[in-house]
Amino acid sequence: MVEFHPGLILLIGAAVVVMVSQRTAVVVAIATAAIALVAALSLGEDVTWNYDFYGIDLVAMRVDALSTPFMLVFAIVALVAMIYGSTTMSRTELAAGLATAGAGIGVVLAGDLLTLFIFWELKVTTVVVLIAARSRAGSAAAAMRYLRVHLIAGVVLLGGVIWLAVRSGSLAFEEVPWSGPGWLILGGFAFCAAAVPFHAWLPDAYPAATVAGTVILSAYTTKSAVYALARGFPGTELLIWVGVTMAVVGVIFAILEDDIRRLLSYHIVSQVGFMVTAIGVGTAAAINGATAHATAHVLYKGLLLMGAGAVLYATGRSRTSELGGLARALPVVLVLYLVGAFSISGVAGFSGFPAKELAVASVGSGGETTAQWLLKFASVGTFASVALKLPALTFFGTPRSASVLRRVPVMMYAAMGVAAIANIAIGVRPGLLFDRLPTAEAFNAYTGAKLAESFALLAATTAGVWLLRSRLAPKATTSLDTDAFYRELPARLRTRFATEAAPGTVSDAPADRVWRWPSLGAWAPERFAPGPVAPGWLLGSTIAAAMVLVLAAIVMRGVVIG
Repeated sequence: MVEFHPGLILLIGAAVVVMVSQRTAVVVAIATAAIALVAALSLGEDVTWNYDFYGIDLVAMRVDALSTPFMLVFAIVALVAMIYGSTTMSRTELAAGLATAGAGIGVVLAGDLLTLFIFWELKVTTVVVLIAARSRAGSAAAAMRYLRVHLIAGVVLLGGVIWLAVRSGSLAFEEVPWSGPGWLILGGFAFCAAAVPFHAWLPDAYPAATVAGTVILSAYTTKSAVYALARGFPGTELLIWVGVTMAVVGVIFAILEDDIRRLLSYHIVSQVGFMVTAIGVGTAAAINGATAHATAHVLYKGLLLMGAGAVLYATGRSRTSELGGLARALPVVLVLYLVGAFSISGVAGFSGFPAKELAVASVGSGGETTAQWLLKFASVGTFASVALKLPALTFFGTPRSASVLRRVPVMMYAAMGVAAIANIAIGVRPGLLFDRLPTAEAFNAYTGAKLAESFALLAATTAGVWLLRSRLAPKATTSLDTDAFYRELPARLRTRFATEAAPGTVSDAPADRVWRWPSLGAWAPERFAPGPVAPGWLLGSTIAAAMVLVLAAIVMRGVVIG
């Protein structure tokens, strides 16, 4: 049988989409995603594609026990996302969506760090297009913020790759030694996994995209990083507490959030924390747990964001303070959303129950009891905010200001239905998921003790939310997070440099608030041109640093080959 790289199929399809009409582009996008899924299903394990890059042996495709489940779920979601967005996505967005999926699959199939880096940075580029494709106020600015912070992460990652190649003479992507270059590579991966405190790019960027674009972003960006951490840093103890912090901080911010897509974005941070914690434990069971949780998360988070996107599409609003009473107008959306909500909350019979139970249990069996109970605490907050608060404020109660303006397209319902069936199927028959894990897994989530514990936690959470329901009234606020630093810094620098640049003027700012760099002030106004997509000093310096690292790689190539 001829073997094809599913990621390259998606990239070729993306190139075709931009050259045809809108109607043809939709057909090509769905067909390409379907072909890529068939190609992924047809690949057996232990398949490799090697190629020579100026004397360096690289591996473009490595299919093994760890990469297979990520590849398959990425291919599935590519098809579901193309169906969901078929009536709303432009040619540019369809192409960017296919390319993002192709780059994500390219990352998980990369057998060496250079190939991984190429796909990694391609994914950053296409994600920027997806965010900016909404063409609304704030989308272009969010896209540029995403680009700036991820270029920094990319430079850190590339620096670690070059350093490791020079030191070891190899670019093979296996477990990375815990040393100087390993720290840089870990930092690049952890940043893109939305590790706290470098997580705020996620709830900043994801809600700025279109309804379909956000679904695509949720599947590939952080989960590619989860795969990279599982491949390169299993058993790294630091990740245990990084992951626990993500799980707790993410759920706290989600409870406070008013915008439904920002709320769900914070839960991505929280749920990825579960995966990172299990990777930090590093046992075979824990890597299975991280993989199972990542796979299920792609499916149920996609469904949740499709439900939130349907609400936004129908009403033009996404804040709970402006919604309410939509159950009668959007009953199918409510039902399908609740399938995703019960899945992420770990309700028995849905995909999140066996996957999350395996992940959390593996942390406990690895000797990390404190971390295990903190993850269970985070699970309580997940159920309270996603399964109780959000649907209660969005679909029930008194309508606040939003009404249904547009009918939800049939293709949106079709995509949500496929995702809902997948989540229920895995919940009812966990073997569909467990049989694809890196090592054979005999874990049984449906024991009397586990079911009783789950029911008790969910019942207690429901009672607590009911008693505190008056305090959960929606408020039209946006949570201040660590992204305030890089949101405000460029603007403040522009203001200060511009003040210093104006000769013969007196600044109203206090003396200690004015930059005393006359040589910089002379050229600052031109370099810091206003506008949402104008490259700033941070973007320019990052690109310059990347160029320096690439030049260093060329100089050191002979050392690597030798």
